Amino acid sequence: MLWVMQRKQKVLILLCFFLTLTSIVLRYSYHESSSMYYLNILHGWSDSTLPNKPCACEHCVSEAHTSPWFDERFNHSIRPLMSENTVLSEDTYIWWQMLQRAKDPANLTAVMKELFNIIPSKEMYLDWGASRCRKCAVIGNSGNLKGSSYGSQIDLNDFVFRMNRAITAGYEKDVGSKTTHHFMYPESAKHLQANTSLVLIPFKTLDLQWLVSALTTGNITQTYTRVLAKITASKDKILIINPTFFKYVDDNWLENRGGYPSTGFMTLIFAMHICDELNVYGFGANSEGNWHHYWENIGGGAFRQTGVHDGDYEYNITRTLSSIGKINFFKGT
Repeated sequence: MLWVMQRKQKVLILLCFFLTLTSIVLRYSYHESSSMYYLNILHGWSDSTLPNKPCACEHCVSEAHTSPWFDERFNHSIRPLMSENTVLSEDTYIWWQMLQRAKDPANLTAVMKELFNIIPSKEMYLDWGASRCRKCAVIGNSGNLKGSSYGSQIDLNDFVFRMNRAITAGYEKDVGSKTTHHFMYPESAKHLQANTSLVLIPFKTLDLQWLVSALTTGNITQTYTRVLAKITASKDKILIINPTFFKYVDDNWLENRGGYPSTGFMTLIFAMHICDELNVYGFGANSEGNWHHYWENIGGGAFRQTGVHDGDYEYNITRTLSSIGKINFFKGT
C-alpha cells in the first residue's frame, strides 16, 4: 500500500508541474500576442500589411515603417508613367495646363491616341517584388562632379538616369559613360543613342504634340521658345511622365514650393518609385559654393534659384532622404 501512495504522490507532483508550465506558456503567448496586436494598432498595420522587405537589396528605398516623414510623402500606388489608359482628374488636368499657361490646348484624348500609336502603349516598371534588386544612379549636372572620379562606380548601376543637356563625352572618368534613361522636356531636348530611353516630362498637351512631330513630320519648331524639329531616339524606348505623378511630386514632396519641380528632382522621385537601391550624384553646389554645370566654367549661384524652382528646398529634401537611409548621396568635389 505504501508504494501505491508514493506513486500517486509522484503523479500528482508531475501533474502540478505540467499545469504550472502550461499556465506560464499561455500567459507568455497571450502577452506576446497582445504586444504585437497593440504594435500593429500603433503603426496602422494589419495581418496583410506587416512590414516585409519589399526587395532583395540590403536596403530597399520603398520599405515602409522606417521613417514617418517618408511614409507621409511616399505613395507607391501613384503611377509614374502614362499609358494609353491614363485618365487625368479635372483637378490634375487644370493644374498641368497652367504650369506654362497653355492656351486653347488640343484635345488630350486625341493627342494621346496619336502618340501611343507611335510609342509603346503599356506602362513599364511594374515588376517590383521581394526577389528584385534594381540598383540605380541619378546623375545631376552639378559642377561638383568635376574631378570626382565617380565614373566607374556610376556605370555599375543597372539603370543610370541623366537629364536635360547632360553630356558624357570627355567627362567619363567623373560622370561615367552609361545612360539607360534620359529625362527631358521639349525645350531641353537632345539626340539620344539607340539604347537609351527618352523620358519626356510634359508640361502641357503641346509637349505631347511636339513629341509626335519630332518623331514624324517635324512640323512643330516652337513652343514658348524654339525647339528641335526632329530628334534621334528609339520609338520603342520612349516613356512619358504621368501628369498625375508630376502633381504628386509637387504636392507631397515639395508642398507646392516654387512653380513646379525641377527635372532633377522629378528624376529623383521617379527613381525612388521604380528602383530598389538608389545612388545620387551631382546635386547641390561644389566645395566652393558654386552652382553650375560640370561641363561649364562658370561660378556663382545662377542655377540655385531659377525663378520656377526652389533649389534650396529640393536640395534639403535630398539631404533628408540621405540622412534617413533612403538614398546614398555622393557630394562630389
